[in-house]
Amino acid sequence: MKKTLTAIASLAALSSYNAFAQEQGTYDREYNEGVYVGANYGWLRVDSDDEFDDDKDVWQGVVGYRFNQYFALEGGYINFGDYGNDITEASTDGFTTALKGSYPITEKFSIYGKLGQLWWETDYKLGDVKGKYDDESLFVGGGVAYEINPQFLITAEYTVYDADLDAEDAIEDIDDTNFDTDLKQASIGVEYRF
Repeated sequence: MKKTLTAIASLAALSSYNAFAQEQGTYDREYNEGVYVGANYGWLRVDSDDEFDDDKDVWQGVVGYRFNQYFALEGGYINFGDYGNDITEASTDGFTTALKGSYPITEKFSIYGKLGQLWWETDYKLGDVKGKYDDESLFVGGGVAYEINPQFLITAEYTVYDADLDAEDAIEDIDDTNFDTDLKQASIGVEYRF
């Protein structure tokens, strides 16, 4: 219930800001508002790995709605692929939702940040034992975007997923929350605005 109320409050705040911007005459619909889709491909670092590894790749598809040039709401599907070693193997995928904040640096370049929730499921194999595990986690990310034209952008992004932390735990007891990070993603991607 808390998650639903938080999402509704966030949407209401963003909608209010959107209406205010329109009244002030600072709103350019072609540039700021509307649906977008995107995809990215990257590399994954799991737990205590020292570096990103070519054989641990991740891909993601997203769809979002831009309320203006600064704020968007985004959802997506992410596949972390297969990872592990000779003894243990795992495969993880899931769905995300996030608030995205952008800030233009120049006419073509902008920076952005994301804060969201990941609902994930892992299929694992430990020797001959197979199983499934699902949970939810918070994530935070940031990146840069380069505008080829008003509809098409290229992005580079870095995202950290905390597999031990979910939104409900963080809200209820932030002092007793475990902030161990399990997955880090570096990716490049594209975005198309309708």
